[in-house]
Amino acid sequence: MKRIILLFVFFILLQMSHSQKIVVNDNDIKLVFEEIKQATKLHYDLWNKDIYGEILLVNPVTREIYANMADADGYLKNDNGIYKAILPKEINFANTSIEWKGMHWAMIMLPLPENKFTKTDLLAHELFHRSQLSLGFKFDFVDNEHLDLKMGRVYFRLEMEALKKAVLSTTTREKKRNLANALIFRKFRNSIYASSAISENILELNEGLAEYTGQTISGRNFEQRREYMISRMNAFMNNPTYVRSFAYITTPMYGWLLSENKKYWNKDITMSSNLTDYFIKSFGINIPANLQSIIETISQQYDGETIMKEETVRAEENAKIVAAFTTKFITQNHINIQLEQMNFAFNPENIIPLEDKGTVYPNIRLTDVWGVLTVNGGGALISKNWKIVTISKPVKVEGNLISGEGWNLELTDVYQLSEGENGNYFLVRK
Repeated sequence: MKRIILLFVFFILLQMSHSQKIVVNDNDIKLVFEEIKQATKLHYDLWNKDIYGEILLVNPVTREIYANMADADGYLKNDNGIYKAILPKEINFANTSIEWKGMHWAMIMLPLPENKFTKTDLLAHELFHRSQLSLGFKFDFVDNEHLDLKMGRVYFRLEMEALKKAVLSTTTREKKRNLANALIFRKFRNSIYASSAISENILELNEGLAEYTGQTISGRNFEQRREYMISRMNAFMNNPTYVRSFAYITTPMYGWLLSENKKYWNKDITMSSNLTDYFIKSFGINIPANLQSIIETISQQYDGETIMKEETVRAEENAKIVAAFTTKFITQNHINIQLEQMNFAFNPENIIPLEDKGTVYPNIRLTDVWGVLTVNGGGALISKNWKIVTISKPVKVEGNLISGEGWNLELTDVYQLSEGENGNYFLVRK
């Protein structure tokens, strides 16, 4: 099976109505291109490379494209220095990097943030993804289901509390103590869940380095960056899940703290690097051999009792959610769709691991050879081997347009829905 998977950083709400309007001014677009071009040039030393390159700004309401340069196929038309066209419906829009029309683009959704630092951060993040192959980093991601489990979340939250205190520390001694505790919580979490150190590292090398790059190129001064990271962390901790989004917080915070003494630490990192071990060594931290013996003691310094109580309640509620989705996608009649050339956009902040059955995406837009699947809250289950997407049974079938609870499926002319003897549905060629 040929599979094309793009990991999208942020998901533009699919229910956005066409009555909503995004005002686009050509002069503002030109200014955006010029500002990010100057910012990446100014930070050439960060990677020994200017990561500026092809950019697509996309209006999610009209699908209009505003690019900073022409494409290889001549699809984009020059309009006073801005290259414009309409994004084909089979292409998902999101903040991401994408191979399209013979070139590798950084794609960013309009409207852009009004804050100049945040805007530069976003653009530079996606430009890193556009450049990461040339920097020696491949595109890769895996699920981190353990960060949706009770103890995985407990020790992740404890790590974050210690890391926050390290960022806010006023003395070197205090900072190092909190950093040591943060990394002890991380190592202990990784000792509980097999392969979690590997899966976490993969996402931090992909999204963590991209976010660190964006925040560095944004140009915030010391106080601005510290304030920004703390506000980001506080907001992030209220997300429904940390499974696919934790690296946007962890790597930038550890990296910023390390950059105070080692400005270009990132240039030491390769695809074979273990960021956890690298940070431990670079901060000069000694991790005790028997972590169990000190975990309870240091947990008390970061309100561990409250975190444990909160996560116990969440685990009980989450078990009900998992059970409901298991009934919906496994027990009850449903539609199984084979994935062949998948391309999808999703929200990484609310996905739900479904034990050994895969991951539920409450909101997703997925394209394949058979058509377009749009899910707005109803959820879709993608199997762990990425071969099948499952949605609830159909409610309405009108030719090529099929709909169900919280989803719509638009089939190409060569596919149709068929019902099996067991009451489940699947797609077949006509």
